[in-house]
Amino acid sequence: MSVVCAPPAPPVAVLIVDDEAPARARLRDLLADLAAEMPNQVVAEAENGIVALGVLAALKVDVALVDIRMPRMDGIEFARHLSQVAQPPAVIFVTAYDAYAVQAFELSAVDYLLKPVRPARLLAALRKLARQRPLSAAQLARLPQVARSHLSCHERGRLLLIPVTAIIYLKADLKYVTVRTREREFLVDESLTHLEQEFGDQFIRLHRSVLVARDAIIGFSRSAADDAEAQWQALLRDVAERLPVSRRQWPLVKSLVRRSGG
Repeated sequence: MSVVCAPPAPPVAVLIVDDEAPARARLRDLLADLAAEMPNQVVAEAENGIVALGVLAALKVDVALVDIRMPRMDGIEFARHLSQVAQPPAVIFVTAYDAYAVQAFELSAVDYLLKPVRPARLLAALRKLARQRPLSAAQLARLPQVARSHLSCHERGRLLLIPVTAIIYLKADLKYVTVRTREREFLVDESLTHLEQEFGDQFIRLHRSVLVARDAIIGFSRSAADDAEAQWQALLRDVAERLPVSRRQWPLVKSLVRRSGG
């Protein structure tokens, strides 16, 4: 009776995400040194979360080694966008955070490596991959939270990133939110209430279903429509739409716009 040996497992496909080239090179060298004990292949590198999300659209990645502090999009925000990725990788954060931040990662059951990364610690983290699932919404909610620099949505099989600074208004539309920029509209699967909580410093509520960027308001006009709820409309930069301002919100909107010099 012949014995059929199982084929060897394919190497772990690794994405290294760090804005510093020397840090990426060190991780690449460490992974090469560990290849005999944990077969792996660095399939791509990225200098920030935006580039990394583009890599995931083109390549299958098993694990991402992700720095925390990076320009344009940091590691935490990158992880939050992974819910929009069809086959998200496991994430191992690489951080120089202090003990308090490390405790937050431990509570979230997310693995982390402290810089400078030690080979034995990296090997242990990689060996946990068989038991590690992609980050859940509950795990992400327990990570240190800061307002995102981008929103994300799926469109015709592609992951699109929308810079928050380019958003003129957000409008609730059944279970989705319409995001309006100067160029076009997007649909995101998010709650307007949660968006208001996250971006309250940048957007103001005009109506129960509309948030508008504070710096997008260029004036007001009286509403011509027979709307008992809205006597005023907000005039916006770069788009022709006029958004209704509810009676309830009008005093606050007027005060905030005057205070900001609008």
